[in-house]
Amino acid sequence: MAKRDYYEVLGVSKGASTEEIKKAYRKQAIKFHPDKNPGDSQAEENFKEAAEAYEVLSNPQKKQRYDQFGHAGMSGAAGGGGGFGGGMSMDDIFSSFGDIFGGFGGFGGFGGGGGRSRQRVNKGTNLRVKVKLNLEEISNGVTKKIKVKKYVSCAACDGTGAKDKHSYSNCGTCGGSGQVTRISNTILGQMQSTSTCPSCNGEGKSITHKCSTCNGEGISTNEEVISINIPAGVAEGMQLSVSGKGNAARRGGVNGDLLVVIQEEEHPDLIRDGNDLIYSLFLSFPDAAIGTTSEIPTVEGKVKIKIEKGTQSGKVLRLRGKGLPEVNGYGRGDLLVNVQVWTPQNLSKEEMKVLEKMKQSPGFVPNPSQSDKNIFEKMRNYFE
Repeated sequence: MAKRDYYEVLGVSKGASTEEIKKAYRKQAIKFHPDKNPGDSQAEENFKEAAEAYEVLSNPQKKQRYDQFGHAGMSGAAGGGGGFGGGMSMDDIFSSFGDIFGGFGGFGGFGGGGGRSRQRVNKGTNLRVKVKLNLEEISNGVTKKIKVKKYVSCAACDGTGAKDKHSYSNCGTCGGSGQVTRISNTILGQMQSTSTCPSCNGEGKSITHKCSTCNGEGISTNEEVISINIPAGVAEGMQLSVSGKGNAARRGGVNGDLLVVIQEEEHPDLIRDGNDLIYSLFLSFPDAAIGTTSEIPTVEGKVKIKIEKGTQSGKVLRLRGKGLPEVNGYGRGDLLVNVQVWTPQNLSKEEMKVLEKMKQSPGFVPNPSQSDKNIFEKMRNYFE
C-alpha cells in the first residue's frame, strides 16, 4: 500500500507554518491515541502515521528534503525514513513528542511519559433516566430522589472479584505489566507497539480464587436512591450529568455517570416559549368594551390585572418577570397575556334584539386606529 503524503496525513497545506503543523499533529494524536481507542489497530496505525509525518515536517532540513524528493528522499535521510524505523515503540513516540501537548492529561503516556506503564482503568457504563418536572419545579429548581437499579461494587469482596487479598497471581500473558508488546516488520524497519493485555484487560493480575458472591465480577445488582439537584430554568430534552452515580466497574475502577434527561409536564393554562410564558385570556364583549379586572394564573399563583375599556382582541399584555428564569444564570422571562374577545355563538331572541339596536349606534361602528392594526403584525412577528 502506497504511503500517504505527509501533508495529507496532518491535513495541512505545503505552506503551513511550524505552529500550524504542530497544532494539526496534536489534533491527530489526540484523535487516534491508543488509550482513547483501546484495541483499535487502525487507530494505532493512524497515530504512528501522524507521528511520522510530524517528525519530518517539523524538522526544517527533513521538510526541505521531503518537499524536493518526496518519500524517496527520506530513505537516506539522517535518522531513517521519518525517524521511526529500528523498532521505535509507542512510548518512544510519547517521549519524543510529549512536550507538544503542553502537559495534556487524561490519556496514559501523554506529556512525555515514555516508558511508564499505561495500565487500563476500568470504567462502569453510564445510566440514563428521565425525570418529569412541572412548571413550578422548573421555575424554582428542585431536588428529586429517584430509585435506580444498577451495578454496584460487590460488598463481599469490596469490588475486587477475589476471595481475599491472597487470591491473586501475576498475569501469565503480560507478567503483571498489563501490556503486551509486539514487533512487526515494515518498510521503515522494525516497529514495536504496545497494547492492553487481552488476558487481564490491563489489570496485570489474575484471580486464582473468585469471590463466591459475585463469581469474580466484582459487581452485583442493587437499587440505590439518588438525590438529583436540578437547577431552575431547565428545559425539555436538556441533559444533566451526575458524576459517579452510574454502574460500577468490574473488579474496581471508576463508576460511570448518571445522565438525567429532563421531561416537561404540560401545564393546563400556560404555554412555554423559551423563558416566556403565554396565557390566552378570553374576555366577554361587555368586559372588553367597558373594562374589568381578571385573574391570571402564574407559576407562583394567581395575580389580578386591570383590563382597560375598549381592549381589542389580539392585544398582548406583558407581565414582566413572571416567566421562567435563565438556567444557571441571571434574568427571568415574562408572562404574555394574549387577549381574545369571545364572540357569543348562541343568543336568545331578546339578546339578538338588543344587539340589533346597538349595532346601529355610532360607538359600535368599527374604526380601528393604526395602533390597533399593528397588534396583529406584532403578534405575527412574535410567534414566527
